[in-house]
Amino acid sequence: MNQRFTSLPREQLITGGILAVSTLLAWLMTVLMGKPGGMTGVESMGSSDSMNESWLTLVVFLLMWLSMMVAMMFPSAAPMILLFNRLVRQRKSQGQVFVPTWVFVAGYLAIWTAFGVIAYLAIWVVQSESTRVSDGGLLQLIRTGQGLLLILAGLYQFSPLKTACLRHCQSPLGFIAQHWREGIAGAFRMGLYHGTYCLGCCWGLMLVLFAVGLMNLVAMGLLTLIIFIEKVSRHGGFIGRIVGAGLIGLGIYLVF
Repeated sequence: MNQRFTSLPREQLITGGILAVSTLLAWLMTVLMGKPGGMTGVESMGSSDSMNESWLTLVVFLLMWLSMMVAMMFPSAAPMILLFNRLVRQRKSQGQVFVPTWVFVAGYLAIWTAFGVIAYLAIWVVQSESTRVSDGGLLQLIRTGQGLLLILAGLYQFSPLKTACLRHCQSPLGFIAQHWREGIAGAFRMGLYHGTYCLGCCWGLMLVLFAVGLMNLVAMGLLTLIIFIEKVSRHGGFIGRIVGAGLIGLGIYLVF
């Protein structure tokens, strides 16, 4: 782990190109699914009458969710993925076991998929309970819920857990040194670890999407930019707190 990395520009270019293309395709899929008439899986949650329909809705929702996570998270996760790719290829050149980079990425996405399942269940509960509220009361309830989500997202930006997870995401070398595991199972576990830190860093910001709409492309773009700046800038923590203060202010406005 202390050896100097060899330069592998061709492999890095290929991996970076795959990440870029994956991100663009994910944005395209998200845009298409978010168009009027596009099936996002959210609209039919409360109307699924059978177990088969419920499972189908969950699958469609998770496809939408994964496309959103690839679109939003791959830009900021790219430094970690590229470093992992560089290291495993160097180790291969030294005669050690080669592990495909996609194994690491699969572990990373597994964490966000699990979070998507939790999000699906939360939306299903909210939609089910909303049918019991009158139209006037429902509008006020929605505004209050939006405000509270934004306040919670803003407060989390100031939390010690957010700071700790952000530090891990900002230091790919430090993460590799601390969490390196051998083999395919080890690479998958590393992806799980990195995904967990990434979730710990960003789940509060994801609440903004639940407040303004999951398929709100403007909000997705702004959050993608904020997450990217937080993770790659040396002033990411400070910028995150500014964003947090703005979210708290906007949330208070919506509530009152």
